[in-house]
Amino acid sequence: MENLDWHDLVSQPIYKMKVTRDVPVTMRDGVKLCVDIYAPDAPGRFPALLSYACYGKDVQKLPVAAGPVDFRTGNGGIEAGDSEYFASRGYVQVIADARGTGHSEGAYRFFSRKEQEDGYDLVEWMATQPWCDGKAGMLGLSYFAMIQYLVAALNPPHLKAIFAYDAMTDIYRHWFYHGGILNYGFLFQWWPHVPAHTIAPLGVPEAELEKMIEQARADKDVQACPVAYITLRVPERNVPLFDALLHPNDGPYYWERSAYTKFDDIKVPAYILSRWNGWGIHLPGAFSAYLGIRSPKKLMVVAEGFDRPWQADHDIILRWYDHWLKGIDTGIMDEPPIRIFTPGKNKWRLEHEWPLARTKWAKFYLRENGMLTEAAPVLNEKPDDFTNVPGLAPGQKVPSVNFETAHLAEDTEITGPIALHLFAALSAPDGDWLAEIHDIAPDGSTTLVTKGWLKASHRELDPGRSKPYQPFHPHLRRVPVVPGRITEYDLEIRETSYLFRAGHRLRLTVQGQDNGPVNGFHLPGSTESRHIIYHSADYPSYLLLPIIPGA
Repeated sequence: MENLDWHDLVSQPIYKMKVTRDVPVTMRDGVKLCVDIYAPDAPGRFPALLSYACYGKDVQKLPVAAGPVDFRTGNGGIEAGDSEYFASRGYVQVIADARGTGHSEGAYRFFSRKEQEDGYDLVEWMATQPWCDGKAGMLGLSYFAMIQYLVAALNPPHLKAIFAYDAMTDIYRHWFYHGGILNYGFLFQWWPHVPAHTIAPLGVPEAELEKMIEQARADKDVQACPVAYITLRVPERNVPLFDALLHPNDGPYYWERSAYTKFDDIKVPAYILSRWNGWGIHLPGAFSAYLGIRSPKKLMVVAEGFDRPWQADHDIILRWYDHWLKGIDTGIMDEPPIRIFTPGKNKWRLEHEWPLARTKWAKFYLRENGMLTEAAPVLNEKPDDFTNVPGLAPGQKVPSVNFETAHLAEDTEITGPIALHLFAALSAPDGDWLAEIHDIAPDGSTTLVTKGWLKASHRELDPGRSKPYQPFHPHLRRVPVVPGRITEYDLEIRETSYLFRAGHRLRLTVQGQDNGPVNGFHLPGSTESRHIIYHSADYPSYLLLPIIPGA
């Protein structure tokens, strides 16, 4: 093993592929789902990999040129992977249309319990087919990965391992709402790419549903967004957005659909992979799953996102499934459990825990004149402020304040979760806080490192689940802000690993809305509000950074 590259140990491409399309599979309630089967063109029985999502199995094999996600063309859902890669190496891939989408019968509702049970039934159906040896895994990116956790938690007997590639685990915090702020832009762009033909009811009594709709329509921020407002009367326009608007706080709707509520039920080995620039949805799910799942597990984090059609890192997936489904000693379980890439340093490394045990937690205090220092304020410094104005014209600069370190005397690595603790006041009963960490090079060029968000009325903390470096907000209710009162706000900023080179500066930017209507654009507040940030001996606002010694 010591002298062999693991690429030499895994299954090699020795088979041609055959395809069987539009096979009906009957679920436990009699509804038939439609699947395509990509198998080795050879006699024998092979492990099977289920790819299961709402995007339509037919589009998974369209001849689209590899490139970034483009919502105009709808290539973002081509995430089931390269069937020929796995079939040629002795695996069967089954790609299914989710209930109520594509060619499948039934009615669709976003990640419903029924959809989860269908995944169980599909796994067990695969295991009984003459081409399957009784061992099953799951394959795919994003939605195809999120459903893996939910299916695994139901423990289908023939599911032996999963590989969750870029999968959020908390529908409320990771997708629909960031810090209590509606992630409107992604929901707006996402739904048109789901080929849903029949929608399942929400499961709420009609009188209660009407009350929920009227409460949502009374929200001033929703009234300022006509598309959202109309969706509340015509939910078919965008069903997930409709559901999100009706559920502005965390609760049973999200708990049913969120993997983190089911980690204790996952018994199969799990490989978890994400990317440092996946702030908007998937990145926090990787750490949530790694810390929450108790079965054998691996975590890998790469630098950036993945092209569609998705074909990245298939060799690592093969190595994982060869170990767990074929019994090949690929050496994957002999290595430390965590593998991360650190931008700036541009190197891979292996780790044993998260956060890293050698982390030096350092408070960088917000100071006058836009400084960010390890020295706490000792005087009553003058606060900084900006006025957040709704309805900015495209390209108009978003009001903000910046705090920067001096030029760093040495290379400085931050790896881990980050928290921002603000003493601040608002002139309105509510408002949004958005924070960004940037690397400022000596030539003035900037690199966005990570982000965080918090709606002021969602500032309430759960002390039992919060950590100094990672606040946890229950998001079960809104607590109105008293205008003008100095209040404490704790922002969770997404995890990162990044090396700031000597001579560079670290910049913290705080603002009240996004910089433009792009992917991840949040529903902006409709009320003008002055944001006042205090940094003094009495109100020491600070950024808590995970410094890794010896960078």
